[in-house]
Amino acid sequence: MTNPMIRIHNTETNEVIDREMTNAEHAVYKKQIAPEDSAKAAAKATAQAKLAALGLTTEDLQALGL
Repeated sequence: MTNPMIRIHNTETNEVIDREMTNAEHAVYKKQIAPEDSAKAAAKATAQAKLAALGLTTEDLQALGL
């Protein structure tokens, strides 16, 4: 598997370099996004529980176009 790309922009020279993340950079990146992913999952679960308490499902919301 290839690592995601990273963009480095030198604002002094306006040089832009796109390159693949190193394994170390990718490991740090994954650790940084893990809390964001778990927070999103928790918020989604909370929202679904509130919808269920109201008697609504995600299918109901999709039918309404939400």
